[in-house]
Amino acid sequence: MAITRKGLKWILMGFLVMVAGFILMMGGGVKDPQVFNWAMFDFRRLVAAPVVIICGVVIVIIAIMRRPAKGEETGK
Repeated sequence: MAITRKGLKWILMGFLVMVAGFILMMGGGVKDPQVFNWAMFDFRRLVAAPVVIICGVVIVIIAIMRRPAKGEETGK
């Protein structure tokens, strides 16, 4: 297996960071469709959540592409 235990832990951590970003993006809905809610345009939903999701994707990519160090176990 090309991905080590350490790499698998980093992949799982990256997925958790992405889930946290999607949780940050939730909310802002209203029950009445005739009322416009400006809360959906706040900093948390437009800037912070996408940055957190992109950080999670970068963590996963680095965990997959990282070359194992000499002597690091490769899933044996």
